Amino acid sequence: MKTTNSTHTKMARESLDGLWGLAVLGSFIYFIVLMGVQLLAEIDPLLTIVSIIVSGPLGLGIIIFSLNISRGNNPKIEDIFEGFQNFKSAVGAYLLMLLFIFLWSLLLIIPGIIAAFSYSMTFYILADDPSITPMEAIDKSKAMMMGNKWKYFLLNLRFLGWGLLCLLTFGIGFLWLLPYMQVSFAKFYDDIKE
Repeated sequence: MKTTNSTHTKMARESLDGLWGLAVLGSFIYFIVLMGVQLLAEIDPLLTIVSIIVSGPLGLGIIIFSLNISRGNNPKIEDIFEGFQNFKSAVGAYLLMLLFIFLWSLLLIIPGIIAAFSYSMTFYILADDPSITPMEAIDKSKAMMMGNKWKYFLLNLRFLGWGLLCLLTFGIGFLWLLPYMQVSFAKFYDDIKE
């Protein structure tokens, strides 16, 4: 892996060129569905289970959407809901990641963050190979991130300033920041999976 993080973000901007409208609409739909599910969970604690169940496939869907933008594979809004096609694996991977990150966080915050970085490529792996089990995807992600966690951390850090600026827009800027981040992460994934 020799591509720099600045190259990943530059390639992400190039991939998004001409697709910003679609990407922003995708972010908007993703936010609306996710926020709707979260609000339901706050209204009725029993609906927290629905929130957890929907978050996995929706997370996989936004990754599929981002990979299609990144790779120039004719992205469509419907891609956001593509994660529901692989429902069991998406929910299983999401629950396992939550559990493992929670358990590592019991040691201290830092091990939890490191675990989150270790499992960060799980949905990308599931998007590329829906036939594998959630645990296999997590194991592949851990292997893939071996030696790449620091670089991934620095890639995430690149968006911190943008995130702070988005707060000044009452969150509206996140509609542009989310696809930029996701496509940059997709470029990172394609680079380290080689």
